[in-house]
Amino acid sequence: MKKVIVACGGAVATSTVAANKIRELAKREGIPAEVSQCRVNELDSKKDGIDLIVTTAKVKKDYGVPVVHGVAFISGVNMEATEQKILDVLKK
Repeated sequence: MKKVIVACGGAVATSTVAANKIRELAKREGIPAEVSQCRVNELDSKKDGIDLIVTTAKVKKDYGVPVVHGVAFISGVNMEATEQKILDVLKK
């Protein structure tokens, strides 16, 4: 089971949209994944045991976990490239 955390800057509106799309992507690709959500400022306390962090806010910090910028799930721009980056991590 792969564990993904989706983080946004403020409330959880954009992370909810992104998390749902990541769940759909994992299901479509046959990858068992647990997708949870949090705020960016909570990542330090929630990163343990996580395989991938997807953010809808700009993040420069190194969490020791692969980070994919997931604004494409909100804007629709570069969706395929973003999905491929996520799959590259989840298929390892």
